[in-house]
Amino acid sequence: MEEKADLSEVLSVASEAGHILLENGAEISRVEDIMSRISSYYGVDSGNFFVLSNGIFTTGSQSKVEKSGGQAATYANVEFIPLRGIQLSKVIDVNRLSYDIVAGKCTLAQAKKRLDQIRDRGPKPSWELGLGYAFGSGGFCAVFGGGFPECGAAAVVGVVLFLWVNYVSSRYLSKIVAGISNSLVATLCSIILFKAGFGHSLSNIIIGTLMPLVPGVPFVNGVRDLANSDYIAGLTRLTDAMIGFVSIAAGVSAAFLFDGWVSGGMISLGRMIASQDTYSLLVQALCAGVGTVSFAALFGVPRDLYKAAGVVGVLVWLCYLVVYRYAGLTPPVSTLVAAFLACIVSRYAAIPFKSPGNVFVICGIFTLVPGAGLFWSMYYLLSSEFDLALDAGFMAGKVAIAVVFGIILGMELPQRLFSRRKKSPKD
Repeated sequence: MEEKADLSEVLSVASEAGHILLENGAEISRVEDIMSRISSYYGVDSGNFFVLSNGIFTTGSQSKVEKSGGQAATYANVEFIPLRGIQLSKVIDVNRLSYDIVAGKCTLAQAKKRLDQIRDRGPKPSWELGLGYAFGSGGFCAVFGGGFPECGAAAVVGVVLFLWVNYVSSRYLSKIVAGISNSLVATLCSIILFKAGFGHSLSNIIIGTLMPLVPGVPFVNGVRDLANSDYIAGLTRLTDAMIGFVSIAAGVSAAFLFDGWVSGGMISLGRMIASQDTYSLLVQALCAGVGTVSFAALFGVPRDLYKAAGVVGVLVWLCYLVVYRYAGLTPPVSTLVAAFLACIVSRYAAIPFKSPGNVFVICGIFTLVPGAGLFWSMYYLLSSEFDLALDAGFMAGKVAIAVVFGIILGMELPQRLFSRRKKSPKD
């Protein structure tokens, strides 16, 4: 049954929901939609929310809310929301709470209590995050062509990287300096293990260990915001993602320069060759699933969604491999097809779990991120092989653009189909 409540209390609850969503990785359109959904149900005119990438402006006026005791007829509030660690489980819980509110299962007081519980919940336990770094690094090392020895080395470096990120860089360093130091530590540890005889391809080890550092959440959300005409927020988040990529490149460059200074010359990597150990579609599918589930843990996805996230990652990567290997299409075109599929599958996976489709897109799209292209572009640039650096950078740019268009097309089409089928709040 619809509840009539104090205007300021209703909009305070809506603002709190928006705050939790925005600081934990939700896209702008979802924040606005859920805030409007909550306020409308409790009797406050909706559509009075202006959301930026790090701030929420909330206003409202009375409609069905009863006046009493000098209650104000209007409400206004401005909140600054700093960017913090991503916990997609909180986005999912707030999304589910909004459904319960609309279904009449939650009073305003109960909604406020649940929001307080969601906000105060801590991150994943350290052991789970450590495993996420280890298996994520090892899994994506295999996805990008590494053999089993390289995967083992990448997993070890992933554990070291977790310790550095969790206990040093995230606590004491600014975001940009932390990004540079993280990739510096990952690259130096990879070089040390490689020179100690672990693995046969240094490039595959490094690429695997760098994948947990890739700013996938701001990249995907930036594309979504642009597609929804939220240009300010979209450009801000894409800029944040670009700074993340540049920080990774700077750390890798610093590591190679330091190693060259210590050893007397730039280490030679040779050409990237896919190992026969992990070349088969079966092994690739398994490793893609392991890597995707690991990233789901790092992004704070609830454990009951690990399996669904892993299935999305497997389907996306198998789609790319089949289209690229057997249809003879170029990497950018194959990426476009796989990114489109990622969004379609994610939208359908979101329905039974009452979760935002973006959660599955963020985890499943990582196999398509051009991390290898970025790495090789920087390496060739440091090696003064400018033609190869230009080729690698240009290819990475085309793949990134393909991911962007795949996300836009995939997210637009299903939403229109669902809206025709059933007029309901976003799933």
